[in-house]
Formats: sequence, structure tokens, C-alpha cells
Amino acid sequence: MIALDHAGLTVEDLDGASEFYARAFGFSAEFPFELGVDGIRGVMLRHPEGARLELFSRPDVRGGEQRGATPIETIGFRGYGHFALTVEAQGLEDVFARAVEAGAAERVSPRPSPEPGIRFAFVADPEGNLIELVGRPA
Repeated sequence: MIALDHAGLTVEDLDGASEFYARAFGFSAEFPFELGVDGIRGVMLRHPEGARLELFSRPDVRGGEQRGATPIETIGFRGYGHFALTVEAQGLEDVFARAVEAGAAERVSPRPSPEPGIRFAFVADPEGNLIELVGRPA
């Protein structure tokens, strides 16, 4: 068996990012940690339905290359572009609105996906990381 265990993001404001992902999507801290090198701290977040997101921060974190503000711009670069969260199709607009209220920037409003029968949207977290919301039928 192979399954995606988690995605990892380095952020400037660990506490702020943790709070954003809690307010916007319902993640909570599974366990905070320190790596014991270069002041690196982190927290593994877990959603009640099992999704996990690992956040890292270090005192000398440098700004990363922003690969575009929209999904289309990001596709112009190799490597990481976004991560996606599955939501119930009928709740896509509500999750999108909650994320924006929590501090996300709207990038693509809810609309039909290229995948037949699916709706999707994109937001950027307060540090500019792209998050796709995929509305799938229950």
C-alpha cells in the first residue's frame, strides 16, 4: 500500500499559520516539535478526517521563490505548485468562504473542474501557498 501521508510547508509565522489552518479548514495540532538544529520548530497538524499537514519554521527563514499567484502561473515552473483538500461538493462554497474569512486570498472562485463532475476552487494562505479545494460528491 502507498498513500500520501502529509504535505510539509516552511512558513515564517508558525503560530499564525497553525491558527489559519485551524480556522480555515479545521486542522488541529497533533504534536509540536523542535528538531534541535538551527532553531527549527514545527507542528504536525491533523484534520478530524485524517489529512495531515506539517509546518516548519526557523529563525533565519528566507523568502521562497513565489511561483505565481494563480494556478496557471504556477504551472509555468517545475516542482511544488499547490496541495489539494477534498471537500464535499455541496460544501465547497462554504469552505471557500470560511478560508477567505480566516485570511486566505481568493485565487480561483468555485467553478466546474476540468475533471468531469467535479467542482474546484483555489485560495492562497496568508504566506502565499496555493491550496486547491476539490468538491467531490459524497
